[in-house]
Amino acid sequence: MKSIRELYRIGHGPSSSHTMGPRRAAEIFRRCNPTAEKFRVVLYSSLAATGKGHLTDVAIREALSPLPVEFLWCPDQQLPLHPNGMEWFALGKGDEILSRWVVYSSGGGTLRAEGEPIEESPDIYPLTTLQEIMKECIRYGKTFWEYVIEIEGNELWEYLREVNRVMHQAIQRGIDTEGVLPGGLGLPRRAWNFYRKISLSGGYLVKEGYMPAYALAVAEENAAGGLVVTAPTCGSSGVLPAVIKHIEDTIPTTEPQVLRAIATAGLIGNLVKENASISGAEVGCQGEIGTACAMAAAAAAQLMGGSVRQIEYAAEMGLEHHLGLTCDPVNGLVQIPCIERNVFAATRALDCATFACYSDGNHRVSFDEVVHVMKQTGHDLPSLYRETAVGGLATAYRVPPKKLESSTPQ
Repeated sequence: MKSIRELYRIGHGPSSSHTMGPRRAAEIFRRCNPTAEKFRVVLYSSLAATGKGHLTDVAIREALSPLPVEFLWCPDQQLPLHPNGMEWFALGKGDEILSRWVVYSSGGGTLRAEGEPIEESPDIYPLTTLQEIMKECIRYGKTFWEYVIEIEGNELWEYLREVNRVMHQAIQRGIDTEGVLPGGLGLPRRAWNFYRKISLSGGYLVKEGYMPAYALAVAEENAAGGLVVTAPTCGSSGVLPAVIKHIEDTIPTTEPQVLRAIATAGLIGNLVKENASISGAEVGCQGEIGTACAMAAAAAAQLMGGSVRQIEYAAEMGLEHHLGLTCDPVNGLVQIPCIERNVFAATRALDCATFACYSDGNHRVSFDEVVHVMKQTGHDLPSLYRETAVGGLATAYRVPPKKLESSTPQ
């Protein structure tokens, strides 16, 4: 299992698998082919079906500019290893093929390749299940975050500090910005509106306080291509920041305590990524928003003073109660139902943490077992419910795509 730096990636939305991953693949392929005159990329399955809505072509063109790039979209064909497959060709004069590369964007900005390895960090965690890690923590009196730092070293704190900074900045930008989200759905930003109404009500319309506005703020920033942290993906990036900011609002909390909670959340997300998937194209939205809920629930339980057993319980519930959740984005955009799902997952994460901390942490189904079930459930889902925009809500509501500029003053 790799460093949680591979889980928490800082980059521009709207999609870690459809935007950040392909952009990174383009940068790597270009470095490997400095004499190429132009490029051709074939996009397969989910990556082709929702790529335009996720700005896949825009991200690739930007990475390869000023060299020309030709796109071939094959939504009805799938490569062997993952639905988000790409086939790259570097072309010379006369369109002769200089190089070919098959690579997959497997979720959270991570790349998997056929043949040659990709520039990734090595596996550093010797234990790859939460039961094993929890046993070690209980035996030696450690917390989950201490286990993370023991493996990754104190230099991780500086990276987590940057992660925390970007998360908070995304909340603030999202709250400060009004206007219409790009993509043609005509969907207005609502974070500012929610935040203002809660403020006028005295700050606490419900027990969650400003948390719905925070989750909306980050999810809307992501939908607009803003800078976010994959937690574990771009499409689910609003859950963890919203929960952490809400706890900062309501409980005296220091920065070191927040960074420890982010480390714990990263461990939870890493375990899902290692043992199942965080890719909506592979297992549906349960892998994205369900994992985000589990991460946020674990972070919240820790900040509430929960034990390692209670933190594991909170994470288990966060994932369990999202089992079977489909990935069915309208018009292939990370907007409907993605943005609202961040809000409700944040609320559920807080409930899971509260429930777990009320308990003694004992329960029948383990987090690891739910991860296994989630993986199997995702594979059992028909492909039309796995980020192809041809099933579920994507068929119930459709708007012809059109260019729609934001009305926000410049």
